[in-house]
Amino acid sequence: MASMQSTKYIYWQDKGQWLGYLQDYPDYWTQGKSFKDLQSNLRDLYRDLTSGEIPDVRKLAELTIR
Repeated sequence: MASMQSTKYIYWQDKGQWLGYLQDYPDYWTQGKSFKDLQSNLRDLYRDLTSGEIPDVRKLAELTIR
């Protein structure tokens, strides 16, 4: 049985469209006609970004400063 994965995303509605991006990949946005459609597109985007098939993917990171 495959384990469930999750990732955070930011979303909003603008002029009838749902827009969003994955928190770890803020440079890559997607959209959907419905909220469910947006979530499906975000899943596809996640698979594309983490598969290694897209070169030079930018990712968000956090740096601790002492």
